Amino acid sequence: MKKLFAASLMVVASSAAFANPAGCGLGTAVVFPDANEWHEFVLAATTNGTSGNQTFGMTSGTLGCEDAHGPLKLSMAQAFINDNMDQLALDVARGEGETLAALGEVMGVEAADQSVFAAAMQSSFDRMFTAESDAASATRVMTEVMASNASLQKYVG
Repeated sequence: MKKLFAASLMVVASSAAFANPAGCGLGTAVVFPDANEWHEFVLAATTNGTSGNQTFGMTSGTLGCEDAHGPLKLSMAQAFINDNMDQLALDVARGEGETLAALGEVMGVEAADQSVFAAAMQSSFDRMFTAESDAASATRVMTEVMASNASLQKYVG
């Protein structure tokens, strides 16, 4: 029992970086949505960790994990770019296409800003796709371009 309590305490302590100390997942979003006592946070964190849904929530942006900013969003974008580099380069060069639109969705770009995103990516084609480019450098250029655009800044946190 002491080991279970210690493990639960470690889970709560390790998720202190989240707005909710229990992190995100089924325990936080559904089972204990109004947790405000330490034992409720422990139970929510335990539910999050043992039900196997926290990863799904982070990947899909559900279960209280809607704010996929920072490293998670960028790693998803980098993986997407890596898997779709050739088609993405073609779409970025044209300033339109399914792969470019999908990258915008991965970055959380709303439908109203998709055309701005496409135009910004097209204008940065020469920086994103060079002979030495890889997914990491293309992701870095994409985030720099988005951060310098007034309409797209909100998507790179």
